[in-house]
Amino acid sequence: MDGTAPTPSRVPPATPGAAALDASALLKSDAGELPFLNSSNSLSDSTPIRIQTTCPATLPPNARWREVRTEQQTIGFVLQRSKRRSIGFLITDDGLRVTAPNWVTLSQIDEAVVEKARWILNKLRDWHARQSRLALAQTLWQQDGEMPYLGKRIRIALGSGRSAAFMTGDMNDPQDGDTLHLPLPANADDARVRDAAQAWLQGRAGAWFGVRLSHFLELSGLRIKRWRLSGAATRWGSCTSDGNIMLNWRLIHFSPSIIDYVIVHELAHLREMNHSQDFWAEVGNILPGFEDAKNLLKHHDPGSLPAF
Repeated sequence: MDGTAPTPSRVPPATPGAAALDASALLKSDAGELPFLNSSNSLSDSTPIRIQTTCPATLPPNARWREVRTEQQTIGFVLQRSKRRSIGFLITDDGLRVTAPNWVTLSQIDEAVVEKARWILNKLRDWHARQSRLALAQTLWQQDGEMPYLGKRIRIALGSGRSAAFMTGDMNDPQDGDTLHLPLPANADDARVRDAAQAWLQGRAGAWFGVRLSHFLELSGLRIKRWRLSGAATRWGSCTSDGNIMLNWRLIHFSPSIIDYVIVHELAHLREMNHSQDFWAEVGNILPGFEDAKNLLKHHDPGSLPAF
């Protein structure tokens, strides 16, 4: 089999029997988890994502910023005093807010945060996941609309007068606010903008995935028969025993680390067509530290992405 990464073409979802990274199973444990999500097989469940807790630009009146070191990580929070009788915890748009009676000491507040650290961090992760899903789904197909690309929010611009799409900024290292100029008139309707954006994203997916596949094939010594882009509604990727790999083009919305994880996940199936401990060891051999990307992907399914 040829180890190169040929130019991809878009194909239907993976054939039955293929080892697949199923997004619906990632999100819905009651719908039947895939084996790689079972606690007995997962190597990443004990490695939770570190949550950033940063001081907001402005604080409420009579509030202060405080940080407490816990077993899991340092937790920052907005502290407010009140006439209430007990210490309260609330997750807001600014993160954690702790409200405490005037007579409670700072050390007692810190102890309460440490005691509730696991609950606090779980709630913060849930909140961040919801915000991320909303940001992904809220795309307006018009001038100044935004869409996710390689983990950043890029802006849509129309009326460039050129015959092909182009992007201001580095396509391989985008920054929030970079602009994708589509070859459409300023008054183009939503459907035309959406279709042009999709075509550009699929082109970038083919180029990016091909380069990363070639990198990991060389790194691992593995070979594939061919690879293709997929538009599957519930799968991020799949791999058959004879070396056919499919990758969901919508992964191009995510950060490079998540794309790398999905690619390596499928390549590892060439050696282990299961989700055993040996499989996860193989993933770790090719991509050390994959756990954070795996956990991040659990919060998303293709249905949460911009509607095409």
